[in-house]
Amino acid sequence: MKLIVAVAKNWGIGNKGSLLFDLPEDMEFFRNTTRNNIVVMGRVTLLSLPGGKPLKNRVNIVMTTDKDYTADGCIIVHSIDELLNEIKNYNSDNVFVIGGSKIYNELYPYCNEAYITKVDAIKEADAYLHNFDEDENWFLSYASELHENNGMKFTFNTYKNKNITN
Repeated sequence: MKLIVAVAKNWGIGNKGSLLFDLPEDMEFFRNTTRNNIVVMGRVTLLSLPGGKPLKNRVNIVMTTDKDYTADGCIIVHSIDELLNEIKNYNSDNVFVIGGSKIYNELYPYCNEAYITKVDAIKEADAYLHNFDEDENWFLSYASELHENNGMKFTFNTYKNKNITN
């Protein structure tokens, strides 16, 4: 399983249910990386998508503690154990955790890689990602050259989990 996200310098990822940054190049990377794969998200993240609908050309798995929750076009799971059992049906390299912060922070220890777009900016945030730079179990295996878009400078980074080998 992998994780994909864009973060601010302080590891902020969202504010009031919205992403912090509008970076077309990052959104293209997200689309190209997750297309025809499996995405795992929380209920609030699903509702924040256009029309509150699942992402097209992907298997959408939604984690929620609400036992009565249903969503057309989605597989619903209610716990990490249920999720881990469900993703056994897929190649784990094709499973991407896409948010929100609670889901990211619960699932990152189960991921073997994290694709983190680091934006050289700080914006007001109420949702944060675990700081991979300060986690001895993770290491930076790739950092792209510096990109710039909409006045924002950013890099594409890949972190690997030392505890999970594939």
